[in-house]
Amino acid sequence: MTTSAYRLKLAAGDTLFRAGDPPTTAFLIEQGTLRVTARHDGGDVVLGDLGPGALLGEMAVLDDAPRTATAVALTDCVLTPVDSKQFAERLEVADPIVRALLFSQLARYRAALATLSGGAVPASIEDTTPSRGSAHAHDKIRLESQLREALELKTLDVLLQPIWNIESQRVAGYEALTRWRHPERGAVSPAEFIALAEETSLIVPVGEYVLDAVCAALRRFPDAPAPFIALNVSGRQLRDAGFVDLVLACARKHAVSASLIKLEITESLVLDYEQVNTLIARCHDAGIRVALDDFGTGYSNLGHLHRLAFDTLKLDQGFVRRLDEPRCLAVVRAIFGMARALGCDIVAEGVETQSELDKLTALDCDNAQGYLIGRPQSVDDALQAFAAQRPTGS
Repeated sequence: MTTSAYRLKLAAGDTLFRAGDPPTTAFLIEQGTLRVTARHDGGDVVLGDLGPGALLGEMAVLDDAPRTATAVALTDCVLTPVDSKQFAERLEVADPIVRALLFSQLARYRAALATLSGGAVPASIEDTTPSRGSAHAHDKIRLESQLREALELKTLDVLLQPIWNIESQRVAGYEALTRWRHPERGAVSPAEFIALAEETSLIVPVGEYVLDAVCAALRRFPDAPAPFIALNVSGRQLRDAGFVDLVLACARKHAVSASLIKLEITESLVLDYEQVNTLIARCHDAGIRVALDDFGTGYSNLGHLHRLAFDTLKLDQGFVRRLDEPRCLAVVRAIFGMARALGCDIVAEGVETQSELDKLTALDCDNAQGYLIGRPQSVDDALQAFAAQRPTGS
């Protein structure tokens, strides 16, 4: 046997490790074949012959337990060692559900080997390694099932946050926001359940649920003047070639004009210019407007503005908070100038004080959204407030 930090060579008949050895390293087989055996009734039972591309010894490394099998080279072999730190780093960033499934299967494997060798069945790894986030993983599994149930029972709330047109001093439209009041946990943060939905295919039915609620709400507003309602587009929806057709079908179902629907795309999703350009072109053909959401975040890129024909630019609230700073004010003024030159209207997000609104008015900002304008509200409350601002006799 010859070894280095990065390459291990075995001759036929060499033993790589024995049952009971400490779990220092796993191995990736580059060349050759190894046989893995375990003791049973005083003899050896072959668990498998492994060849190039196979990983072995990883289970003991994962749960930091002594080896439960023996590995012997059947032919000359070349192996790449993989130390425990490499596994730990990857497990640290892995999905907690995947980690829970992994250690659950590992516990069953250990129990099966212990039974085969006549030893004591070990305690469940899930019971002895809470630090691996198994409790969090189980909570995510439960929450995902409960979110599916909420969709089926239609218990997710779609609220409307008003968007104020500064020139007309009227509500021009709304942004649809999804909220979930869990029967046991109470209000679940949108950041939590939307992120969970985006990790799975659940974001698709959640998006369809919101779209249907938006179209149903639009049907209840007066025809003139009719507000728009904006809704966020997820990455999965963006990649779906039939998404715009779905939007149009839902609008027809509720007998509302597609022009009253606005789609909001977060900057982090617009890096595939061809894909987004295709979506925007299809939306414009159907009379649907498209907004670039959260402009000014870490993904900001002027290429988004000159390469993609957005109708609306939504200024991130981080700029609104700092309008009293000369440098920030200069940047916002430049953003507004670019937006106007490109034919985009502007919505300033996160407006919470009259001072902020006054500064935006002085900059000729088109629209404002935030708690000063109005908090997210039910469709019934939005209808009542919208009707109250209509001119007498209209």
